[in-house]
Order: sequence, then C-alpha cells, then structure tokens
Amino acid sequence: MVTIAIIGRPNVGKSTLFNRLVGKKLALVDDRPGVTRDRRVGEASLLDLEFEIVDTAGLEEAVDDTLEGRMRAQTERAIDMADLSLFMVDAKSGITPQDQAFGELLRKRGRPVLLVANKSEAKGSDSGFYDAYSLGLGEPVPISAEHGEGMGDLRDAIVGALGEAAFEEPEAEAAPDAVADTEIEFDEDEPIESYDATKPMRIAIVGRPNAGKSTMINRFLGEDRLLTGPEAGITRDSISVEWDWRGRRVKMFDTAGMRRRAKVQEKLEKLSVADALRAIRFAEVVVVVFDATIPFERQDLSIADLIMREGRAPVIAFNKWDLVEDRQAVLADLREKTERLLPQARGIQAVPVSGETGEGLDRLMQAIMATHETWNKRISTAKLNQWLERVVGHHPPPAVAGRRVNIKYMTQVKSRPPTFMISTTRPEALGTSYTRYLVNNLRESFGLGGVPIRLGLRKPDNPFAGRAKKYT
Repeated sequence: MVTIAIIGRPNVGKSTLFNRLVGKKLALVDDRPGVTRDRRVGEASLLDLEFEIVDTAGLEEAVDDTLEGRMRAQTERAIDMADLSLFMVDAKSGITPQDQAFGELLRKRGRPVLLVANKSEAKGSDSGFYDAYSLGLGEPVPISAEHGEGMGDLRDAIVGALGEAAFEEPEAEAAPDAVADTEIEFDEDEPIESYDATKPMRIAIVGRPNAGKSTMINRFLGEDRLLTGPEAGITRDSISVEWDWRGRRVKMFDTAGMRRRAKVQEKLEKLSVADALRAIRFAEVVVVVFDATIPFERQDLSIADLIMREGRAPVIAFNKWDLVEDRQAVLADLREKTERLLPQARGIQAVPVSGETGEGLDRLMQAIMATHETWNKRISTAKLNQWLERVVGHHPPPAVAGRRVNIKYMTQVKSRPPTFMISTTRPEALGTSYTRYLVNNLRESFGLGGVPIRLGLRKPDNPFAGRAKKYT
C-alpha cells in the first residue's frame, strides 16, 4: 500500500488533515503549536484512493539531543519511509523562514514532495498561496483541511505525483483450499470452541507519566519508533504499532501517562487522557507499567482497578528492573503487595522487566498470551453446575428472614471477560459476601486468575405467573 506522510512546521493543520483523511478524530488537535510529537499512522481514503497516511510532529530547527530535535528526527524518518510527502504550509500566515529552511531540506533529501497550501479559504490567503511558489517545490495545492475544500485537487495532485498504477491493487491468487483449512472443529462431547493462538491481538500499554512505556515498546520493536526521553509526559496521542511475536500479529498502543484526575487541569492533557481511555476500551490485554523503584502509587492502583471495571485483561510490568539492586527481596515484596493491594485481580500476572535493556520482555509477552487465553476461556454448563452443586453444598447461602435462598443452575453467557449467570429464586437476598465467595471459588477452580469475572443473578420465569386460580 502507498504510504504518504504529512509534514510541515507546527500548527499548520497537519493533524486536522490527517483526521479528515482517516475519517475519524484520531489525532489530537489544539490551537497551540507542537501538540503532535510521535508519528501516527492511519488508513486513509481520498475519493477513490486508499493509502496509508502518517501524521508527524512539526518540523523545528533544534539541537539533536533536545526534545524538539528528537521530534524532528522522527519526522525525517517518516519522510525517508514514505512514498510521497505532503509538505503543508499555512497560506493564511504566509511563508516563514522555517518553511524556507525545511523546503531546502526536502529538496536535498531528494524524496517525492507535494506542496499543500492549507487554510486557503481564509481572507488574505492569496498572497501566502503565491508566496509558496518561492519554495521551489512546484505548484501548491490550495485546500482547507478543516472545511474539506480542495480535496478533489489534492487527489489529482497525488495521482499526478505517484501515477495511477501505484494505487492499483494486485490481483489476489485463488486459494481453493483456504476455507477448508480454516474450518473450526468441535468436539461432540464438549461443544466449546478452543482458543485460537494465531488470531491478531490488541494490547494497550498504560501507566503513570515517565514509567517507561514508550521505551519498552521501542525495545519490543527493535527500533526508535516512539519518541522517548527523560522528560515526563512526552507521549500525548495514543500511538499504535504493529509487529509479529512468534508468528502472531500484535497491535500495541502506546498511551499518554495518566495522572490523578485532580491534577489534570489543562485541556490538552484532558484530551490525552481521554485518548488513553479509548485505547483501554479498544484493547484486549492492558499492560499496566509500574516504576519498580517507586511502585504501587495510588494512581497505579486506580489504573489497575479501572482496567478491571472496563472488563479488559490486565498484566503488570514492573519496569526499570535494571535499577533495582536487591532483586530477590524486592520481587518478594512486590508480589506480596500485588496480592494485598489488588484483591479484585487475584492471580494477576506480574513480570519484572527493563525497557532500557530488554530484560524480561519475552516473559512479559508470555504472560500477556496466557492472560489473553484466560480472558477468552469458556466453561461448559455441565461442569459449571457440577461445581455449583459442590460449593453450595459445602457452604449454603445464608437464610434471609427465615427462608433459604434456592440456587437452581448456572451458565456462562459470554467470554471476554468470562461472564456467568446464576438462576435463583431470590436474587436480591443472595448478598454481596456470598457472591464474592462464589466468584473467588470460581476463579480458583477453573483457573481464571487475574482477569475480571462478571456474575449476574436472575429469577427464573414462572410459567404460571398471571394465571387466575381455579377453584374446584
């Protein structure tokens, strides 16, 4: 697929155009410059064209070892990888010395470039549009990313730069045996679908600011794909990256650091946290990154609790393990605190890792796979009711107002997370403590440790309800 990168100085409307092309508000947009920092990739469509679009950080002249310098390096990498770069300028404010400098950089790089004059609908934009010719990058394409004007001209210019053939999909070869190979076989005695360890998986990486989330993902990928550094709060957008782990396709989301709600005041940080929450809801497994040097802050526990309430499968990564000295004692302390402070996630997988050195990342992926399988687990109704009869016989529900609560049967209504329904004559009388007893016993008996379990109660339908009594 064709890859096109949107580049330009800060605040010229790159993320606005990105959102319009992908058809969703994926990239954060704000009036202040420099909101975008990492490369964000999306599937774009422009009239009849389909391609991969890359949103980039604003080009700024800065020293390499500064945050702005590292952002620029990410943008330059996107230019080198793209088939075409859309160099966006602001026709309303005109051409700046920054635009001139980066126009020169693009000419030296020798990559295909298309000049785009954004905000061309504004009054007084004509002078800025004609000034764009001075960049020496050909005729600018006038558009309005915010209002969607000029999209047809942009489409024609892209085709003119790359050719129609670049967007023609190769004919797929027929695979007559593909359906037969992917049929699911069922066991006649146990009609439960087995876990498919080849399906793609979505993983979100969350945690407090500066816990090392982006560094860890870069180590997984083996490249500096995400912007990192000693500064807290570098990541703002939820950035997705795809890669293969032992033949399995993984889509991993890096998210902005989540601080306590009382400390989140600025609009931009609120947008970043909202983006991180969307990533959690979209993911299947969520890795909570704890800083091993200062673990179990109040916000760490709040994030883990949020993941359980959202029904996602949580895994804990104790990052910065390379900075820990007495590892044996620290690990024992961390495991004890995990069990004590997160009782709602009893049996959660917790792995010490180092995003800086790569230590423990393979064990972390194994823990993620195991947790994902548990999250997808289904249990037959026969086994559930055999278990239910045993645990109720061992510890019957308490009598309320002198009457016993009769529990009839149990079934699993869905997985992801495992969700069960119990039929009982008096659901309101069963009580929270007894329900917790059932959930804990269910977790231990069927190996459901570390994932949220939903247990619902309902009253069975009365077939005689509503009928008038007959007297003889």
